[in-house]
Amino acid sequence: MSDTDQRSVSMRELTVRGIVLGGLITLLFTAANVYLGLKVGLTFATSIPAAVISMAILRFLSGATILENNIVQTIASAAGTLAAIIFVLPGLVIVGWWQGFPYWTTAAVCFIGGTLGVMFSVPLRRALVAGSDLPYPEGVAAAEVLKVGSRAGEGAEENQRGLRTILLGSLISAGFSLLGAMKLAALEVSKNFKLGAGATGVSGSLSFALIGVGHLVGLSVGVAMFIGMVIAWAGLMPALTAAQGLTGPVDDVVGMVFSQQVRFIGAGTIGVAALWTLLKIVGPIVKGIKGSIASSRARGAGEVVELGERDLSFGIVAGTILGSLIPIAGLLWFFAQGGPIAANPVGVIFATLLFVLFVGAIIAAVTGYMAGLIGASNSPVSGVGILAIIAASLMLLLFFGRNHSEADTAALVAYALFTTAIVFSVATISNDNLQDLKTGQLVGATPWKQQLALVIGVGFGSLIIPPVLDLLNQAFGFAGAAGAGANALPAPQAALISALAKGVLGGDLRWDLIGYGALIGAAIIAADEILGRMGKLRLPPLGVGMGIYLPMSLTLLIPIGAVIGHFWEKRAERSARPEFYSRMGVLLATGFIVGESIFGVLFAGVVAGSGSDAPLALVGESFEPTAIVVGLSLFVALIAYSYRRTRRATESV
Repeated sequence: MSDTDQRSVSMRELTVRGIVLGGLITLLFTAANVYLGLKVGLTFATSIPAAVISMAILRFLSGATILENNIVQTIASAAGTLAAIIFVLPGLVIVGWWQGFPYWTTAAVCFIGGTLGVMFSVPLRRALVAGSDLPYPEGVAAAEVLKVGSRAGEGAEENQRGLRTILLGSLISAGFSLLGAMKLAALEVSKNFKLGAGATGVSGSLSFALIGVGHLVGLSVGVAMFIGMVIAWAGLMPALTAAQGLTGPVDDVVGMVFSQQVRFIGAGTIGVAALWTLLKIVGPIVKGIKGSIASSRARGAGEVVELGERDLSFGIVAGTILGSLIPIAGLLWFFAQGGPIAANPVGVIFATLLFVLFVGAIIAAVTGYMAGLIGASNSPVSGVGILAIIAASLMLLLFFGRNHSEADTAALVAYALFTTAIVFSVATISNDNLQDLKTGQLVGATPWKQQLALVIGVGFGSLIIPPVLDLLNQAFGFAGAAGAGANALPAPQAALISALAKGVLGGDLRWDLIGYGALIGAAIIAADEILGRMGKLRLPPLGVGMGIYLPMSLTLLIPIGAVIGHFWEKRAERSARPEFYSRMGVLLATGFIVGESIFGVLFAGVVAGSGSDAPLALVGESFEPTAIVVGLSLFVALIAYSYRRTRRATESV
């Protein structure tokens, strides 16, 4: 038995108090993330702040361990991921099929889909975590937080300095975010402008978390995202805006062309890259499934299997997946009442179950890979949702064709959205689960206990999502829905996915844009393969697709962080203690993520409680030009100060 396994046997891991604490954190973070996601289209990854909170609380109780803290963050991480169901479900209100969110139906969609996501990702652990060199930035960052927290009391100088480095990064990123919330420093700088006959723009979020993510994902992914960003904003935007004509304000034209055209091209690129990625990892996935079966058989025969290799048994995984098809069929049958599917439901529901089963498995692999590549919070899961809604709508076209009454078309659109919501729950949890399992691998956790903990977290999240959604719908409504007022929440992804379903079933979807994206994806795949054979820096196609699909404000700083991290690693190689030097850079990047994440969750709660978009603002819009200068100057200065201070602390040990 290895040292890690001996330690795991003697340490508390899956405990009642850990489950309760993880559940409480999950309820709080899920509520905050639902509101923030509907407001701005983004959610916060909660595993790192949950780990910090867990360590702070359990430290006052006897016998707290790193593995117990890991279970708490594993449960709570369901908050930032399952909450992403808001990118689909509000579409049912927007298209007018639902007036609110039926509690048990909504909770069942979240729980069953989320549990399927856990089960689908069990065999992927061996393929994409244990047998892969994917960076898993948030998983690595969470592991470093747990390690430093567990060792802080041991008195080792290195661990003390590591903890101080995390605190430094956390305080700087949280402090800067606070200044932004007070409107004293800008958190985003953007400028749209004419370029020839067209227009484009430049924008960047002044986010320490994005710098930290860039440092952790590495130069290859950073360069790929930068190339995607250049394709989108230096190539596609000027060409498409010129073709459309600048018939209105530049800001309006740029925003409309990006959301209605460029993102669909990016979705096409992501789709092709995702399929190629799936083909490349089919071998490791099959090997992982075989390994899972072999491990289950070995345990059943009484053989000793290392704790670090003990997943949920293959029988439990397969049984849960197949057993879940029964309640899914019931949900689909119930939902289809009152529409054209109700007249002949058997064939459609059977096809939908196959769709959920096979598309869910594919999406689990793709989102797990993307999370490993760039992190769960930056992985464009909504891009996968776009492909899922298109596929679900095409499936319905095969059964019903077009030329239906308005009422029947609305019912088919709603059914496509409901089906996509189930698949999307699979995607969100798969997107997160492998990050957690990476954290567990690094701290010596038992995989099956983590997998069980995530199912528990899915349950907690499923309980709180429906009432929060219903409350926000009653208080504000969603933009595009009938009767929505001036303060309606934008729900941008749900609106886009709803429009896609209408486009496919109504016959007016821009397939040409998705096709252009697919061609770009094919070209990038070819370039990546050529670079690989030449032994050059690789160009991950999914990274390029994400660079096209995501707004520049979310992508610009990741390549910059990757370059900073690259030079840090080069300096580490020349240092007297390369591993320690490299680890201190990781800890600083981790601190950047921790501070901004915790502040983001707290601020979301303040926003939700106050009902104001800017509850901490001290100045008005007239201060904005000054805030931009202050924000840019302070952001650059603080990055330089953080890395310089960390370098000095590292070299003085």
